[in-house]
Amino acid sequence: MLPERHPVVLCADDYGLSPGVSRGILDLARKGRISATGSMTNIPAFREAAAPLRELAGTVGLGLHLTLTAGAPLGAMPRLAPDARLPPLGRILALSLSGRLHAAEIRPEIERQIDAFAAAMGRLPDFVDGHQHVHVLPGIRGALLAALAARGWRGWLRDPGDRRGAIRARPQARKALVVAGLGLGFRAAARRAGFATNRGFSGFSDFADGDGVAAAFERSFAALGPAPVVMCHPGEIDEGLRALDPVVASRPLELAYLASARFGAFLQREGLRLVPGPVA
Repeated sequence: MLPERHPVVLCADDYGLSPGVSRGILDLARKGRISATGSMTNIPAFREAAAPLRELAGTVGLGLHLTLTAGAPLGAMPRLAPDARLPPLGRILALSLSGRLHAAEIRPEIERQIDAFAAAMGRLPDFVDGHQHVHVLPGIRGALLAALAARGWRGWLRDPGDRRGAIRARPQARKALVVAGLGLGFRAAARRAGFATNRGFSGFSDFADGDGVAAAFERSFAALGPAPVVMCHPGEIDEGLRALDPVVASRPLELAYLASARFGAFLQREGLRLVPGPVA
């Protein structure tokens, strides 16, 4: 009898960011090389990309990638986005950590993005996470939990924290520790609201365009938690991507690696089984 393989959610972020990003993610999903993806429903390219994604429901985890730092909001946000453009991460962090985010704007935009997912996919998301992890920030996390509870949602939320020892065993430990710090208390708050979370998180990258993508990515699977999520950012380069996101050159390298025989062999060798949601 073969030994039990360790279940892990391999989640491709940023579906809908651009046609090229969506094509790359769809290709990997159809090949069984990722097991979940989060959609950016406020980006215009998502609308056209939604139809092929619906075909994967039930085999791939389909989530909302809550976006407050890219593109335009789906409704008026005169304080946060007076020019109808969402601010960069630094601005959101400053407002969040100083208690200056306006709940009267944040929760309605969260609800609009949830509703856009439901309208396009015919169902609520399997999970929710955030572009640049904004969903765990003070002033946002509470609004998100309340919006999901009001809809009777029963999916899972992505906790970007992990054990310190596990984080230090992987690439970009400093970045991972900062994000884990920003998300302190998120898992407990989600559980109090009745929502499940993953236990173990990795996939932080320096988004370099060098030759070390494969080796660095494989190190992301070191010291996995009991119900882990590993994030990735594959995709094809196009003008839509260049206009909206600074992470460009590394995406086709991740795409090529995840589609490669080397990655397939790595999964087999390490005894890893890709699953659409955290296994309790």
